Amino acid sequence: MVSSEKARTVVIQTKDLTKKYGELTAVDHLNLEIYQGEVFGLLGPNGAGKTTTTLMLLGLTEPDSGLAKINQLNCTKDAINVKKAVGYLPDNVGFYSTMTGRENLRFMGRLNGVKEEELESKIDSLLERVSLAKAADQKAGTYSRGMRQRLGIADVLMKEPDIIIMDEPTLGIDPEGIRELMWLIRDLAEQDGKTILLSSHQLYQVQRVCDRMGIFVQGKMIACGTLEELGHQISSGGISTLELSVYPDNVRLMDILQGMNGVLDVEKSNDMYIIHSSFDLRRALSRELTQNGYTIMHLRQAGSDLDEIYRKYFEKAGESNGKNYSSEAKRGKKLSRTEGII
Repeated sequence: MVSSEKARTVVIQTKDLTKKYGELTAVDHLNLEIYQGEVFGLLGPNGAGKTTTTLMLLGLTEPDSGLAKINQLNCTKDAINVKKAVGYLPDNVGFYSTMTGRENLRFMGRLNGVKEEELESKIDSLLERVSLAKAADQKAGTYSRGMRQRLGIADVLMKEPDIIIMDEPTLGIDPEGIRELMWLIRDLAEQDGKTILLSSHQLYQVQRVCDRMGIFVQGKMIACGTLEELGHQISSGGISTLELSVYPDNVRLMDILQGMNGVLDVEKSNDMYIIHSSFDLRRALSRELTQNGYTIMHLRQAGSDLDEIYRKYFEKAGESNGKNYSSEAKRGKKLSRTEGII
């Protein structure tokens, strides 16, 4: 994870960044800071504004107002130097299908000005890094989507960028391919000190690989922080919910739970107790149950997983904007348990 020293160095910054397409506001006054060496997840459904944000950071489209900076460079006015510092991996990487992986990297290396005497050794090193050494001389057209994404990362690393922006990098990849790609992303941040901005709607993957996350809804960043911080922000001032299963499960247990300070109500579903309280009871509850001879089989703070946090933020956004985001929230929860399984 990001060290406190690195956390003080902001490498990507936006101030009131706004982009409109006619009456549609794709990005609405976005304020964001991303630190050196961290993996930051830009999280939201399709159409939330993630890709538009990425395009403005890359200098590929101009904002209507506000400012975007990378390494203190204005992304609009100094787009050429920004592109030199940033590697970009789109959601569908394109390669020459009749050329091998090695030949594609050789071509891109020459385009990026890599010296001929260094080129072959660099290609070998990058192919090894992305676990494609054995497939290096196969035609890129025979590669799976996951292999193309890893070749895309090798392509990005050819110019040795400080910052890498990835747009839906795991879309359409099988679970094993996702696992390999997630490991590579974390390794690039931890071992190489790369700063990585990861745009995705696949919740479980973001939760596993990112240091911090920003939740995008209708062009607005409605929350930003670590998983723990997001959970705390959404539950602050609200009701804490615990899931509990213990042995033995007897009549006396319900009396103990209902009699604890802070407990609002207790529900039971099969062998699971759902406890609603005015604050987090986990420590006090564990002590009380242990002292009374119970063995805790399961104790979990509901809302600590990203899919639940994501759903709650959507519900909160719906309340504040007078819109119904419940279908998107449910879709986000479904994605985290299907497309995002590692």
